[in-house]
Amino acid sequence: MKWRGFTVIELLVVISLIVLLTAILLPSLQNSRRQAKATLCGSNVRQLIFGLMNYETENETFPYAFDNTLMEPPPGGYPGRFEYDRTGWWWFNHIVDYTIKDLGRTSVVWCPSRQIENNKLKYNVLPGNYGVNQSVCKSSSGRKNQMEFIGMPLRGSDISNPSQTLLLVDSGYSMINWWHAADSPPVPLGNSTIEDTTYIPGLWINKERALWPGQEEDAINGRHPNKTVNVGFADGHVSSNKADDLCVEKTNDEYKNLCPLWLPK
Repeated sequence: MKWRGFTVIELLVVISLIVLLTAILLPSLQNSRRQAKATLCGSNVRQLIFGLMNYETENETFPYAFDNTLMEPPPGGYPGRFEYDRTGWWWFNHIVDYTIKDLGRTSVVWCPSRQIENNKLKYNVLPGNYGVNQSVCKSSSGRKNQMEFIGMPLRGSDISNPSQTLLLVDSGYSMINWWHAADSPPVPLGNSTIEDTTYIPGLWINKERALWPGQEEDAINGRHPNKTVNVGFADGHVSSNKADDLCVEKTNDEYKNLCPLWLPK
């Protein structure tokens, strides 16, 4: 029996079917991949929250968000880049014994959904991963116009609504506060430092924010499906929330947000 090859028409039909199936399945595969990364991100947040809670239990206070009171550098050296970031210990340096063995890019301090394209920021652990709430984990130093976030970190007993109070979240920088989620911040936030461009990924106000080049995709379109973020709370639980839930809106002279709460009292 003599074999007959495919005709041109038959080949075109097969190719068309393959292209059609690819077009149908590709968005679903991409969404599944994004969802898998979001799940892994939630696991990272859970481990980091575990470390923060254990630190608070042992030391009777949460760690500093940023700490420049220690003379020696943290294990592995100071995080960040000297030309863009402050030099000192960061909250994740304080919980190494509880959670993190190193700061390699496969460790839990790196969000798997991070979308930072600027090469000046891309390999820097501080921008675009997870940020602690500076209203809880205060800093040892800072700018004079941000005294609200400077001082001793809080204890768990200082927080009246721990199950609603944000402790850790997907963030544009390693520390974040409610000013960065406010539609009208108390002071203008420029783009002179990376700290000033801290953001909640996917929050609607980011379209109007001053951002560093390479932060736009992460800040405006978000990291996870449906512009959600993983939030760790001061009681230890983790949830996935719409980024817009964290917005702080100004009405007359008052700032309000619902839940998660930025302020511990």
